[in-house]
Amino acid sequence: MGHAASPSGSVVVTGAAGFIGRALVAQLVARGQPVTALLRRPSPAAPGAAARIIGEITAETEWAPILAGARAVVHLANRAHVPLRTGEIGWIEAEAAAARYLARAASQGGVERIVLLSSIKVLGERTDGKPFTAEDPPAPEDGYGLAKQRIEEAMREAMSGDTRLTILRPPLVYGPGVKANFLAMLRLVDLGLPLPLAGIGNRRSFVFTDNLVDLIEAALAHPAPEGTFLLRDDEEVSTPDLLRRIARQLGRPSRLFPCPAPLLRWAAGALGRRGMADRLLQSLRIDDGATRARLGWSPRIGLDDGLAATCRWYRDKAARR
Repeated sequence: MGHAASPSGSVVVTGAAGFIGRALVAQLVARGQPVTALLRRPSPAAPGAAARIIGEITAETEWAPILAGARAVVHLANRAHVPLRTGEIGWIEAEAAAARYLARAASQGGVERIVLLSSIKVLGERTDGKPFTAEDPPAPEDGYGLAKQRIEEAMREAMSGDTRLTILRPPLVYGPGVKANFLAMLRLVDLGLPLPLAGIGNRRSFVFTDNLVDLIEAALAHPAPEGTFLLRDDEEVSTPDLLRRIARQLGRPSRLFPCPAPLLRWAAGALGRRGMADRLLQSLRIDDGATRARLGWSPRIGLDDGLAATCRWYRDKAARR
């Protein structure tokens, strides 16, 4: 998908060394867009960009020299999934305070727009099988979703002047360099272990890294991108279908057998993995029609091609060990 030529001024990317940050910086640089890549520590993650090591982003970060000459900020930096326990929300408020300070500094510094990468987890889970829309109210059910909701609120509250805020809420993002749950799923399939998931009839949305990066680029280029947008790949698939497709790409047999969902939930709960079981068993559907219509975006890479690229990366990574 093509975009108009980039306006003058740099794009500041927080979390530039992360899974999504690396892909975004690489694409923006390839388009000839000046990029300032913000890093917590030295990293070779941003070739072609102006790298700045700023440590942890907090409410005391000095933004004025960083944002000088910037036309946009893409805020990707955040903590990984952290369990939410009673009374342990200090880290969430710290994340929100840091985001509020960034938004205020960007507004005061005349930055044209901020693109915040949030998460569909802001909307929680639903059991009726219907797709989420951008109009659904926030209902986070874990610490990560709550943190993203508070960051969204903090940035909205801090906006002023002509600076616009665009919020993107993707589902699980996969692609070369993926970590956490999706990487664990690749490893399980690669091991060829029998998995009791054949009877699951859910539908789940995912988004390939390059498709997400395309949407971020579209939001940066759009003349009026203010608002909240959902996104996904074209296909929604069941958990067993996803596992079979991964197995095919890895050249492994898909050893799936049926097991009653209540028993799976009970076993996962006994092992302290209820959240993981919910992600495997429940549906998570997304209606991103408004995003496609308003931003003129559609995913250019299909699920099978995205999985193929992800599995090639996984194989190459294993071969280098």
